[in-house]
Amino acid sequence: MKLTFLGASRQVTGSMYLLELESGYKIIVDCGVSMERQERGQKINKPFSFIEPKEINVVLLTHAHIDHSGNIPNLYGYGYEGQVVCTTATYHLAKLLLHDSAILNEKKRKRIYDIKNKEPLKGVRLSTEGLYGTRLADEATGHFFNVAFNQPFKLTEGVSVTFYPTGHLLGAANIVISVNEDGQIKTILFSGDVGRKNYPLLPDPYPLPQVDFMLCETTYAGRYHKNDKVPPEDIIEDVIKRTCVDIPGRVIIPAFSAGRTQTILYLINKLSSEGRLPPIKVFVDSPLAIESTKTYQKFPKLLNKEAREFLDENEELFDFDNLVYVKDAKQSRQLDNYHEPCVIISAAGMMEGGRIQQHIRNNISNSYCTIFIVGYNAEGTLGRQLMDKSPVITMNGKSFPVECNIEVTDAFSGHAGHGELMEFVCQQDPGKLKKLFLIHGEEPNMLVFKTELEEKGFSGIEIPYFGETFLL
Repeated sequence: MKLTFLGASRQVTGSMYLLELESGYKIIVDCGVSMERQERGQKINKPFSFIEPKEINVVLLTHAHIDHSGNIPNLYGYGYEGQVVCTTATYHLAKLLLHDSAILNEKKRKRIYDIKNKEPLKGVRLSTEGLYGTRLADEATGHFFNVAFNQPFKLTEGVSVTFYPTGHLLGAANIVISVNEDGQIKTILFSGDVGRKNYPLLPDPYPLPQVDFMLCETTYAGRYHKNDKVPPEDIIEDVIKRTCVDIPGRVIIPAFSAGRTQTILYLINKLSSEGRLPPIKVFVDSPLAIESTKTYQKFPKLLNKEAREFLDENEELFDFDNLVYVKDAKQSRQLDNYHEPCVIISAAGMMEGGRIQQHIRNNISNSYCTIFIVGYNAEGTLGRQLMDKSPVITMNGKSFPVECNIEVTDAFSGHAGHGELMEFVCQQDPGKLKKLFLIHGEEPNMLVFKTELEEKGFSGIEIPYFGETFLL
């Protein structure tokens, strides 16, 4: 077997891996978009230059987030004709996310065409490559095939796959592929994104079997969640009270539409039901978040015990008094004229697009505003600029002084921290694990993680480069 790394190699986003069997059968695991901005002069990772999509037999998808799923329509655009195998909840979320991504792509294409039709910008090369539209996104999701958790599914003769729940996002899985070649069985684990223990809404990651080869994500390797000992609802209660009660301000929460928004709404609902919050408006300004929330409501059996019990007692997981869903752009713009204390939850989480940008732009100089960052932000993104407390940010070529309050927490992160990742790997016997690949992380943290794993007896640890191939 050959394993080639086509994304999330020494960076966090853009997961994509090619597994080629001796029979010629070819499997793609995840097919995501890279969110990291490329430095000028740096080679841009183009995974499809390493493969012929028509030759791929099947795609396996760990979960719906765009950095794992966002290139699937392009794969079909380049000639792929097979299926995408995933869990049912992943299919429903991916259908929403890919369609939304396509709408954004169509807007980007129009802007590029408008610029090209005007006087060309010197030294600027604009390309529409990879900007698929809604037709291709919808065609791609029409080829998705749903499988159940914890049940082996036969892909072809001698090859099966099992999806194990991992928390992180509704429907998210760690994938184990079993391959029988010449009478010898080899097992490969692809971690997807490892969820956290005791996370709101979602169950803990499911225990995994011993495998021969392992790919482990390292988003939070080398780092521990700082607020691990404080319940996340206490953290959000504190921020809202300091910003909306102590002063008549507003809290703006950039949050991914699928996953993070539902977690925050669930916790605010809990606080409201316990009488711990004043009657202030909470605006959800993201059409995608509204649809994703409906998807979460379809799959209560995939939630953790606490969430299911809350649902039984309160009948609603996410809906509460003073919750307002903002459904169109006009209503979104009108929020700037709402002068009462409020909470605005908007997408996207890394602030690289979506309605959140208008809320940032309109409130970046408002000293009564708190921008509450609740998720990971990749290098080079607007969210990372704010996380790093940059005194001035740049949006769409314009500079804005940062005069609002910036608060950051990782309490809502759906990614396992360093200790939890260590526990995840240590489910494997170091003497039986033949090779361990560290992926989906920032290189300095990967090196820290590798050193500690070696101290625990693990060997054969690799930190692959983009395009690197290994024989298994």
